[in-house]
Amino acid sequence: MDSLTQIVLGAACGEAVLGKKIGNKALLFGAIGGTIPDLDVLVGSWLYGNEIDAMLFHRGFMHSILFSILAAIILGWLTYKLYNSGKRRNSTTLKDWISLFFWSLFTHPILDCFTPYGTQLFAPFSNYRVALNNIAVADPAYTFPFLVCMIALMFFKRTSLKRRFLLKTGIGISSVYMLFTFGNKLYIDSVFRKSLKESYISATRFSTQPAIFNNILWYGIAETESSYYVSDYSLMDTKNSFLDFKKVPKQRDLKPSDYKDIKDLAWFSNQYYSVYKLGENEFEYNDLRYPLLDLDNPNTSVFSLRLYEDGNRLNMKPFKPKFESLGDIINTLWIRIKGI
Repeated sequence: MDSLTQIVLGAACGEAVLGKKIGNKALLFGAIGGTIPDLDVLVGSWLYGNEIDAMLFHRGFMHSILFSILAAIILGWLTYKLYNSGKRRNSTTLKDWISLFFWSLFTHPILDCFTPYGTQLFAPFSNYRVALNNIAVADPAYTFPFLVCMIALMFFKRTSLKRRFLLKTGIGISSVYMLFTFGNKLYIDSVFRKSLKESYISATRFSTQPAIFNNILWYGIAETESSYYVSDYSLMDTKNSFLDFKKVPKQRDLKPSDYKDIKDLAWFSNQYYSVYKLGENEFEYNDLRYPLLDLDNPNTSVFSLRLYEDGNRLNMKPFKPKFESLGDIINTLWIRIKGI
């Protein structure tokens, strides 16, 4: 999920493990641990000269269970050696610090698994991308109550019962909301299946996910032998159905057999993608797992990449969103969320 949410969750893990012993410093160290897996964005840019390789490195090994274990041991040992000195000597144990970093590191990829992006939880033993698609990468309804509780508990003494109550409240509210999104996902999938049947679309598979910032408006894509069909549905719609499916061609102006980079991007997109030739040496890759800004235009995917030939490979230009401002997208979302 987004960085703020991961910081809040990491801070909560730090508080749960070491809050009684070191107070607000536990929140800080937990927040640091919760941030570390997303540093793979920087590490990828250092390791690779090709932008596609750097992008695919994100949510790879540094989001795996193995990395959480190894990093927790290393960071726990280093922090213990640095912290356990002077007046703080013997106030904490090595086990405390390893536990703090393990839970703050491990909960990060677990939370990411609920989003549509995909997380290689079992790397390097498997490149399978876990994506449960029940919550958006940023959802204020999950983050905000949790954040308020974490901020509030900072104003109480480390031994205060109110501090523990606020920690449990924050974790409890966010967990209940997560359970709601799972139930909502099951309901949306049933609506999408029914809608496909009513529209006489024989799909080989389909995928649904919530739009950004909410769990009310959902986007669905179904695959047939020759094309994709996309639509959206709000819980506020008057009809209990995904309506007005739009047909999206399986455009393949670049093929996986021609470029391994396309094969890798197709793996990244779970095979929901299209590639359009734009010019002499420019192509647009659309990750169709994500909503189209204009359902009538198959080339308006929110997650769209500009590719170009770079030697015997493909490379990627810096990602540029297709909407002018955050305010524009929020306004568009709000109008659609209210239903039709």
